[in-house]
Amino acid sequence: MEVAAVVALTLAPLAVSALSLPSCNSLHGINCSSANGSVTGLILYVINIMLGIAGLIAVLFLIIGGFWYITSAGNEETAEKGKGTVINAIIGIVIIILSYVVVNVVSGLVTNPSVTAP
Repeated sequence: MEVAAVVALTLAPLAVSALSLPSCNSLHGINCSSANGSVTGLILYVINIMLGIAGLIAVLFLIIGGFWYITSAGNEETAEKGKGTVINAIIGIVIIILSYVVVNVVSGLVTNPSVTAP
């Protein structure tokens, strides 16, 4: 069974590469206007999607760390592990939020140079 899983995971990229790319109008809910029709708009869109996914993962780790901390039942090692996970998840969320702000401010200044910074 493990060999079949390894073979399936090895051959999966070949099956995906054989597929043709769909036209812009049929991209499962993503239309061309979401990227503003430019390369910079597309890059900004992809970065925002990736930051959203990173934020979801950080929140998941926050929940997992809180669960470990609450269910430690007096076990100091598990409590410290949970506390460390919660602290690292909060730091990650702050970094993700700040990077979202920086990316959007810089892209706004680059794509619309007529706007002056305060």
